[in-house]
Amino acid sequence: MPDSSESVREPASPDGWRRQSGDSLPEVFRSVPVPHGASFWKKIAAFAGPGFLVSVGYMDPGNWATDLAGGAKYGYTLLSVILISNLMAILLQHLCVKLGVVAGRDLAQACRDHYSKPVAVVLWVLCELAIAACDLAEVVGSAIGLQLLFGIPLVWGCVITVLDVLIVLFLQNKGFRYVEALVITLILTIGGCFLAELIFARPDLAGIAHGFIPSAEILRNREMLFVAIGILGATVMPHNLYLHSSIVQTRNFERTPVGKAEAIKFATIDSTFALMFALFINGGILILAAAAFHFTGHQDVAEIQDAYQLLTPTLGVGVASTLFALALLASGQNSTLTGTLAGQIVMEGFLQIRLAPWLRRLITRAIAVVPAVCVIGWFGEGKTTDLLIWSQVILSMQLGFAVVPLLLFTNNRAKMGPFANPLWIKLLAGATAVIIIVLNLKLLFDFFAPESWRQPLGL
Repeated sequence: MPDSSESVREPASPDGWRRQSGDSLPEVFRSVPVPHGASFWKKIAAFAGPGFLVSVGYMDPGNWATDLAGGAKYGYTLLSVILISNLMAILLQHLCVKLGVVAGRDLAQACRDHYSKPVAVVLWVLCELAIAACDLAEVVGSAIGLQLLFGIPLVWGCVITVLDVLIVLFLQNKGFRYVEALVITLILTIGGCFLAELIFARPDLAGIAHGFIPSAEILRNREMLFVAIGILGATVMPHNLYLHSSIVQTRNFERTPVGKAEAIKFATIDSTFALMFALFINGGILILAAAAFHFTGHQDVAEIQDAYQLLTPTLGVGVASTLFALALLASGQNSTLTGTLAGQIVMEGFLQIRLAPWLRRLITRAIAVVPAVCVIGWFGEGKTTDLLIWSQVILSMQLGFAVVPLLLFTNNRAKMGPFANPLWIKLLAGATAVIIIVLNLKLLFDFFAPESWRQPLGL
């Protein structure tokens, strides 16, 4: 990632940052108290919440499309991709916690502070593309859930998702804890639905265990690799890096070295636990698709609507399809809530735009709803799952532009002081970035390079 010119920028502050903007999410900044001298469990309770908001992005409708396609077509094979993606996510979200706690900057603010204006603008445009792709998946997923449960047309379902702006405003005015409580309630709803689905499906436990072992076939099979990278893009999401580095600052911890170290520890526990729950959801979707479709002769099931129709007859349980649609609706609505917050963080952090909260959120939601309505109107309702999968691949393409700055900032001792990444984290995070970038380059080469180029290379 190119660095900004030192000669044309104002002097840095003693901690190495050129602070060009105020607090992140100022209306809730340091609004959640952290008890001093309290027990371990009270500290955990105080820091619990942001990790679950972040985990929502790891179980959104985009994950459903890629996990369903992967499970129906390839059985349990791609479980290893979900596991590896989740481990990458845990590491990257830990780095976001460090950036927010130590530097007091979200990732968007950090990029604006560090890079020249042209570089920051490019990163902002790429981030907005990623958020648009993510929001497309969330809005379409919510609309599909509304259609399956209540028969509402997809276009009107997309429009209804605008109401999340009012929900976020109402809850945030009452306190950020209310936002977190709603998100956790919806997450538990999703988890309960899938626990029941897996009990109904009775999957092969030995096959599941084998699926968590990485297979070289994933790299050799271009179609499987496409779905695998879609899973990676759906799991490790760029906007979550911006979101987490911001909302971790809602905690009013002590701004001393000891207080920051404690905040990093408890916030990391919070996010790790929440992401392991997301692993259960993602794995559960793929396992359900494998058990209900792959091993019953329905390997071509890829549309969410088809999965809904087939679950009840294949599992022999009347409520199976309803639980599936209810979990999808909860997932989509949860994701639109956190996506709205991420859009606000990115807009304010990169552009320093300070608007009334209702107007900011209306703009960020319109950025998602308008493209979704246009795409569905143009391509028709039958292409919604294809749109979801492609949205996740686009997300994966943007990952490197968020991950690389995050690594550079948290590796920098001048900016992070004693909290800079140790060597082992530098190596793991660097390997994560390389894997993401190399897989994306291979995907681009496989799908856009002429066949005459690929054959001599054996690709």
